[in-house]
Amino acid sequence: MSEEDKKAVVLLKSLIFHYHGLDEDELKLLDQAAEKLSARAELKWANEFIADDYLSAFERSREFLSKVFNAMSAKDRLKYLMEIWEENYDKGYVTEMETTAMLNLAKDWSIEMDFMQKVRT
Repeated sequence: MSEEDKKAVVLLKSLIFHYHGLDEDELKLLDQAAEKLSARAELKWANEFIADDYLSAFERSREFLSKVFNAMSAKDRLKYLMEIWEENYDKGYVTEMETTAMLNLAKDWSIEMDFMQKVRT
């Protein structure tokens, strides 16, 4: 996995987890993801990117995420989006804002129907 791919994956996870304020469980999940991907520097970058302007972080990240994820196969795009969905679900809740953000990204990445089908199952 390239550095750019790692940045995109950890930015995706960090962005979704920051939607309602990063809690302790989400921080642990981000740390685990960074460890698994050998992406500590990329996680630091992603968190700084979000902190730079929290209110516009989602819109600012969409272009970068689309550039990277649209270069991946549809299967990989869906895999990474489902990872964050499942991590949210496993922590006990997925907020409406997080769900809407993931649906918007799925639409950006042309995997909206596949994502919705996977979520329903």
